[in-house]
Amino acid sequence: MKTRICGTGSALPKRVVKNEDLSKIMDTSDEWIRSRTGIASRHLAVEETLAGLAAKAAAQALEEAEIAAEDLDMILAGTISADRLLPCELQRELGAAKAVAFDINAACSGFLFALQTADAYIRSGQYRNILVVGGEILSKLMDWNDRSTCVLFGDGAGAAVVRPDEAYGILSSVQGSDGARGGVLSCGGRRNNNPYVTNSTALSFVTMDGQAVYKFAVRTVPKAITEAVERAGLTVEDIDLFVLHQANIRIIESVSKRLRVSMERFPTNLSECGNISAGSVPVLLDDVNRRGLLNKGDKVVLAGFGAGLTWGASVLIW
Repeated sequence: MKTRICGTGSALPKRVVKNEDLSKIMDTSDEWIRSRTGIASRHLAVEETLAGLAAKAAAQALEEAEIAAEDLDMILAGTISADRLLPCELQRELGAAKAVAFDINAACSGFLFALQTADAYIRSGQYRNILVVGGEILSKLMDWNDRSTCVLFGDGAGAAVVRPDEAYGILSSVQGSDGARGGVLSCGGRRNNNPYVTNSTALSFVTMDGQAVYKFAVRTVPKAITEAVERAGLTVEDIDLFVLHQANIRIIESVSKRLRVSMERFPTNLSECGNISAGSVPVLLDDVNRRGLLNKGDKVVLAGFGAGLTWGASVLIW
């Protein structure tokens, strides 16, 4: 029994912010951002909520999968930027009354970790119809005075419906984490606050050592992909598409080079969306699906990597 993706969806905030727009409010430029990252614009939430974006993406995925929300057994949401600290908002938005729902925090690997969790539940026979979501409103976690970091990220959500299938679906997966190096990309949570503690109420924002993250990604991602492909009994030459987390075009190009696979097999939406963390992979997956780039029987790699440090890769037959 395999876990097959039967429907995808995505939703982005209406507000598109180009590099030129950012250059008017901080010391940066389109050339500086684009040449270092490959990003030309990103979507930033103004009125949108994460639950609302996730619900729109989920509705599209449910429609393609021909499943009603009330038939869902489980909802798994990968995110680090939920509207509230407590889960189940998406369940409420969809009216999926009988679904078990919880969030997974694995940063940019969140969708992959959620997908692999869904795979385990389906293989165990415990659940059949599962909605997997990855989404972020990262703009609320950014220090907009830190030009080296805030220009990289965008907001949005993607979704996939998965269910059991005998012939098609996930063949293999790998996961990993390295907390010892987690400080190179981090964001502090709420501090102790009780009658016996005195602390500052200052907000914490995302901080990143870009060079350290780059070195981690270009070493770890090709290794994880190779391991997942080998576990599936395939070679990288057998893979039709590599759907990677959209962090930086240089990282994707480096992975392509190290795997000795043409960039033609690495679709991107980084230029238009920036880095959406847990939303990156499912938004791109929906994009290639809607554009007809995926054919039944295609062999696909999904890979996420980022803060934690965390990484994950899955190989599937579409």
